[in-house]
Amino acid sequence: MSDEPRPTSAGIGRVLIAVYGILALAAIGRSAYQIATKFDEAPVAYALSAIAAAVYVLATVALVARGAVWFRVAVIAIAFELAGVLIVGTLSIIDPALFPDDTVWSQFGRGYAFIPLVLPVLGLLWLRRVSQARSAAPEVLA
Repeated sequence: MSDEPRPTSAGIGRVLIAVYGILALAAIGRSAYQIATKFDEAPVAYALSAIAAAVYVLATVALVARGAVWFRVAVIAIAFELAGVLIVGTLSIIDPALFPDDTVWSQFGRGYAFIPLVLPVLGLLWLRRVSQARSAAPEVLA
């Protein structure tokens, strides 16, 4: 029997994993192109896009993997993502000069149909639900 009564990759978790994977690929492509071709124009923005890509890859892997450690990694990665979207999104609106070019998280992910803003909220809600299901499951006696 599994030590995890409801894996993060079950149910709506599969949709989250798919969206995280697609967003990871999009962010990797965008940041790689920006860094390779015009890094000197907006180094902070392009570095933030690369960080976003890394966070999306980590969140995808953590949602697929099983176990308590990966569950915690998923929570941390997705919470970091939400903080990044909120901070960068707010700063990009308050002072657009800080970001001469958009990042994945600029204006709360406007360039990505606001998916970067909605996705971590849904991800954290899903992880909370999985955690509650784990807590409610009877423990297996050894």
